[in-house]
Amino acid sequence: MPVIAHLSDIHLGQVRTGPDGPDGGARAEARAARVMAHLEALPGPIDAVLVTGDLADHGLAEEYAAVARVLASDRWPVLTCPGNHDVREAYRAVLLGEEPSAAPVNRLHELPGLTVLMCDSSVPGRDEGRFDEETLGWLDTALSRARRDVPAVVAFHHPPVELHLPVVDPIRLLDEERLAAVLRCHPQVAAVLCGHAHTPATTRFAGLPLAVAPGVVSTALLPFEGGEELEFDHPPMVSFHILDAQRRLTTHHRIVLS
Repeated sequence: MPVIAHLSDIHLGQVRTGPDGPDGGARAEARAARVMAHLEALPGPIDAVLVTGDLADHGLAEEYAAVARVLASDRWPVLTCPGNHDVREAYRAVLLGEEPSAAPVNRLHELPGLTVLMCDSSVPGRDEGRFDEETLGWLDTALSRARRDVPAVVAFHHPPVELHLPVVDPIRLLDEERLAAVLRCHPQVAAVLCGHAHTPATTRFAGLPLAVAPGVVSTALLPFEGGEELEFDHPPMVSFHILDAQRRLTTHHRIVLS
């Protein structure tokens, strides 16, 4: 059974101001490093670590250098996609070792018993998301060429449905029915994974399970929970997704305390 660790929104480079002044981004990096250390210390195997966007806070080359360092794993493949805070040119140059380009960053990864498609739902210069024609075409073609007998998960940054979070819903994925139409054509797709919401959530989209990863840098609160929309004192979390022989997705959430 494939097992995936799923985290999102590490926002390296984000500066918070505390009683001793601005932290220079050290807090965000320490929280992401804590989650990765937890995964590196797992006594049993997992198949991959997925990070669904907002790797950098400002899309700067030096932030991606920190991302590369913090997300490096000696044990697991680490698969990423961009979010609305990411900048494709620097992302490509630093993380992928490619020539800078504003084209969408889409990648297919074949794991034991699982195909993972990491898609770019970002819109340069905007906070909301959208699958452009290039990404939709890439996804449809990649799924058409992938083995039908191997389950697939499709991962990207922006949730394609309302999550009842005022801080997130206005900047979720738009034109989501275009994506749903593609997914419905490919029965090997078992689940959809995303981030952006800074809170773990589960629902359905296009007839499929939709799992939203917790945010590492902060946690979004629902209106009835009170307080600020983003809570920065809650500990970071990670989700573990298990896909069984019936292609049923089971998700467990873990708080990372140290």
